[in-house]
Amino acid sequence: MSPATDKRAATAHGGDRVFAVTLTALGGLVLLILGVIVAVCSDLAAPAIRKLGLLGFLSGSDWNPVEDSFGAWPFIYGTLVTSLVAIVIAVPISVGLALFITEMSPSRVRKVVTFLVELLAGIPSVVYGLWGLLVLVPILRTIVEPALGKTLGFLPLFSGPPMGLGYLCAGILLAIMILPTIASVTIEVLRTVPGSLREGALALGATRWEAIRIAVLPHAKRGILGASILGLARALGETMAVTMVIGNQPEVHASLFSAGYSLPAVIANEFAEATGNVHTGALAALALVLFGVTLLLSACARLLVRLSTRQLRST
Repeated sequence: MSPATDKRAATAHGGDRVFAVTLTALGGLVLLILGVIVAVCSDLAAPAIRKLGLLGFLSGSDWNPVEDSFGAWPFIYGTLVTSLVAIVIAVPISVGLALFITEMSPSRVRKVVTFLVELLAGIPSVVYGLWGLLVLVPILRTIVEPALGKTLGFLPLFSGPPMGLGYLCAGILLAIMILPTIASVTIEVLRTVPGSLREGALALGATRWEAIRIAVLPHAKRGILGASILGLARALGETMAVTMVIGNQPEVHASLFSAGYSLPAVIANEFAEATGNVHTGALAALALVLFGVTLLLSACARLLVRLSTRQLRST
């Protein structure tokens, strides 16, 4: 090898090292920013935690800034209820949509449906909130909730007067918002299922639906679960749309027709007007709770999707 060639090789290796160091620094910067966010929120939350106690803060139901009394439970409850409603509605629709796109639809229809799903993902949350306030709330108040109350009113979930604003409206709106996330990840998981599994089931006399049920879904169940958790993480952190339709009342109700509050909504509504270290600290503590739950769910989802994809590719 000539000296010129050695020089070019050394230069190329040097460029690779610089590139690797740059990428490592950028990755470390992301972790540093994350650490700074957690540290700042923890410092802000310290006065509230010292005064209220961690357990008292998490289990308390009274939210009264005038008397420095803060309880996080109504907001945690509202966030969990609306997110659960969203998952119950969105997962079956998203999985069915993903199965239609990957298993059933013609090529032209597939392109149109995929485009529409991507379009849903790009709509700003404030637009969803405005649509929910002007369209979804009247429909729920005049049609859906009276019908549910008439047929299922003996259940606590569907009791009480129809209001439109509340847990049910926020959950339905979140379901629409997280549908593209769950559907997109599920589509990618289903595409990793080996074609030999479908062909084998069909060769044994199974119908197309039986092949999907017996061969496709069992191998994709971890990935679908991971997609659902990713959608749940998105629902937990949604702010503007939920704020506009949930009713913003820091109370706990069993009925889905009742107004409530969520963690992101109360932070967005009150942080700019917070007075005193305890009030600001209580809001920062709510942010830490929301951050921790979202981080845990996102990590679980990534792990499940990775395990599912690796298992499917090895079969």
